[in-house]
Amino acid sequence: MTARAEITGLILAGGRAQRMGGIDKGLVPFMGKPLVEHAIDRLTPQVASILINANRNQDHYAQYSHAVIADQHPDFAGPLAGFAAGLEHCNTEYLLSVPCDSPVFPLNLSEQLLEKMISTQSDLVYASSVDTSGAIWTQPVFCLMRCSVKQSLQDFLGQEGRKIDRWFETLPSSTVIFTDEAAFANTNTPEELQALEQTLQGSN
Repeated sequence: MTARAEITGLILAGGRAQRMGGIDKGLVPFMGKPLVEHAIDRLTPQVASILINANRNQDHYAQYSHAVIADQHPDFAGPLAGFAAGLEHCNTEYLLSVPCDSPVFPLNLSEQLLEKMISTQSDLVYASSVDTSGAIWTQPVFCLMRCSVKQSLQDFLGQEGRKIDRWFETLPSSTVIFTDEAAFANTNTPEELQALEQTLQGSN
């Protein structure tokens, strides 16, 4: 199934990154280039165009020749504010979001989520992963949504909603379980970033 022309990619780089010491996480070097470049490289083959959601250093992000959009909701309201900004600027039927701090997410992410969306007639499909013990972990910021959910999200944020899973519960939603837990490794601290880099270097 190829519906790349109908999918806009959204890279979430608008957070405060408090566990990274408040630095702009998307610009942190990883394996020789900023984290946002890894997201761009992996997302580009999966979507028609890319939006970068950033609330700081917008001129720097603009150097990647993709549209840079800021949250419309104040005070770093979290990934839902990023979703809302993406939906506001989305000109395709679907929006696929990924965070800037998970540099090895699946290259078939859009394909798998879209297949699930169509088969279940969902408005939103998010990724989940399974660990070595068999426990399933939701990965809600890896999310494919129909752009028709824009008003639902605006209403939720207008009621001071912030929790991503609570919004998901208001929609016909489903999930795809990916068996490669490592694909969703994220880097919330400098130590996690260094550990992931060492793991990847050791596997090459």
